[in-house]
Amino acid sequence: MARLGFGRGQLKDPRLPPGQYDTGSSFPVLTAEVSPRLTAQDWSFRVDGLVDTARTWDWEAAHRLQADTWNGDIHCVTSWSKLGTSFGGVSLDTFLAEAGVKPEATHVVAWSHSGYTTNLPLAEVTGGRAWVVWEHEGKPLPHEHGGPARLLVPNLYFWKSAKWIGGIRLLDHDEPGFWEQRGYHELGDPWLEQRYTGD
Repeated sequence: MARLGFGRGQLKDPRLPPGQYDTGSSFPVLTAEVSPRLTAQDWSFRVDGLVDTARTWDWEAAHRLQADTWNGDIHCVTSWSKLGTSFGGVSLDTFLAEAGVKPEATHVVAWSHSGYTTNLPLAEVTGGRAWVVWEHEGKPLPHEHGGPARLLVPNLYFWKSAKWIGGIRLLDHDEPGFWEQRGYHELGDPWLEQRYTGD
């Protein structure tokens, strides 16, 4: 297993983007905002903005949708990566299909029940690239990692995977979120090391 401090002749794990290390079995907790004490009964997820019909799902309604398990690697802008992990939930494509996306929509702003926001191009969260997840490694997603439910966008740095996800708003323009207004990159591709504005 690849880690920091490779010995001479050892190769870095090809699953690690530049500047990243494998955190192994740990799952670091990083949070920008005050953590809400949100239960499954309190949780809801809304899709609105440039959609045919704004929709809101509560916990039970979301769990009646087709569930899926994602397996792969996640990468934090602070340089840790967690390899070979899994999350369970529902593809964002499923929620968007039920709401109906208007053709002029180009971006989304994901918002959390905590008030946190992050912006994403629509193309980065459709086509099997994003999920609303409530399980990690087959168990309920812990509160400190965004439980009862968070967004999962594994192709981008993990600040885009908003914890305690409350909804997404579809827009016809980009609208920087919490970290993007504070100098973080608009997209955040870990393979391009897009950590900060101008990277």
